Amino acid sequence: MNVNFDGFQPVTGELPASVHMIGIGGAGMSGIARILLARGIRVTGSDVKESRAVVGLRAMGATIAIGHDRANLELAGEGELPEAVVISFAAIPKTNPELAGAHELDIPVLKRSDVLALLMQDSRALLIAGTHGKTSTTSMTVAALQAAGLDPSFAVGGLMSKAGVNAHQGSGDVFVAEADESDASLLTYQPQVAVITNIEPDHLDFFGDDETYYAVFDAFAERIKDGGHLVVCAEDPHAAALGERAVERGINVLAYGGEEALAEHPTLPVGAVLHGWTPVGGGARVEATVGSTSVRFELHQPGRHMALNALAAMVGGDCVGADLGRMARGLGEFTGVRRRFDYHGTIGEGSFVGARIYDDYAHHPTEVSAVLGAARELVTEAGRGNVIAVFQPHLYSRTRNFADEFAAALSLADKAVLLDVFGAREEPLPGVDGALIANKMTIPVTYEPHFASVPARVREIAEPHDVILTIGAGSVTMLADEIVRELSGDNDEQAES
Repeated sequence: MNVNFDGFQPVTGELPASVHMIGIGGAGMSGIARILLARGIRVTGSDVKESRAVVGLRAMGATIAIGHDRANLELAGEGELPEAVVISFAAIPKTNPELAGAHELDIPVLKRSDVLALLMQDSRALLIAGTHGKTSTTSMTVAALQAAGLDPSFAVGGLMSKAGVNAHQGSGDVFVAEADESDASLLTYQPQVAVITNIEPDHLDFFGDDETYYAVFDAFAERIKDGGHLVVCAEDPHAAALGERAVERGINVLAYGGEEALAEHPTLPVGAVLHGWTPVGGGARVEATVGSTSVRFELHQPGRHMALNALAAMVGGDCVGADLGRMARGLGEFTGVRRRFDYHGTIGEGSFVGARIYDDYAHHPTEVSAVLGAARELVTEAGRGNVIAVFQPHLYSRTRNFADEFAAALSLADKAVLLDVFGAREEPLPGVDGALIANKMTIPVTYEPHFASVPARVREIAEPHDVILTIGAGSVTMLADEIVRELSGDNDEQAES
């Protein structure tokens, strides 16, 4: 094992009365900040640029500086220092002047996950973990519980489309959050209910090998409180195997999935059965049994994987006492999460009439396969059009490790445009770029390393009624609206959003 999990222990204790958050505008950090402010904690912070998240936090009372400077540690005024500095594990370099200053001044430094653990410690924590689908499943769980009247607190890794927020301090005793495995920080939590959507090797730059990655989920299952539940997807082989091992260790396990998958794992107690899933109107009609109760509802999101995510939400909600019928209605009203098959517009007229543009955060081959499968449902239902993938690889290490798998996944589209790698926290690796994937693909593909030229490349291959997706965890999201404008020509009114 390349990582010693003994060093990761559940975090408990008192919340600091004041914090300074480096990178406060990030998806995870801004959500934590919202809850801290709602609880009366004094929050200061910094980020590299203005954003909606920064503006919103200022409106709630946070003091935020743009740019990183040691002096930002005194944003509270009168030379007063924060009781703790909060960072995201992977995103903040050790050379950051505020982080360096905190160490020099002996200010305790907490990871975002540490603070989340402190926020959840007095609640019934319903945590969503897994390689893929965490944000969508967490958001579905929140929508279902809200519809059931529980008013949970929550922290989600994306903006819920309908509410427009990523976190909330609720009045109920349930706390719903994502449990991120990328740095083993999920081991700092003690859930009442832990949902595992799937397990597939990723983040090998941290874990080193597949077996160590699998092992972190076993360790997480051991963190479940006495009397709690582990919920696993029987359709994912590694999640199902985790559930089987947990049953042997005496952990309460509930599985969800289709009838065939559940039959293949007879030792797993059944939490929910997916009986029917029918694509309809850009979404799907779902028929299932949760516990002993039959439920039917329609989802706004395409893809069978979304139906499975919905079942995970219902089983998790059932474990904390939510009404199944009301949860089903809530899922039927759930409009999605930004950057998860996020609709950006339809071309109203002209050479590309009917083309629809979406954006998705998928950055692992399995996620890319799922989102392109959902796109295929849309063109099949319409009876016309192609699927065009506009993909930006995320991280040099992931691109190197999964180039073949990315090529196979992207080849599920009809055409593709490949961007260069979005390196994020990594330095470039020799011979690793977007062309590494493009050269292995079996469909027509254009490798375009110049970011600003991508919309024009899409215009060259697009046709009426195509479904076009910008895909990736980096800056590619900025191109979705640019592609809408490019295909609309000079008339802005031609794009229906």
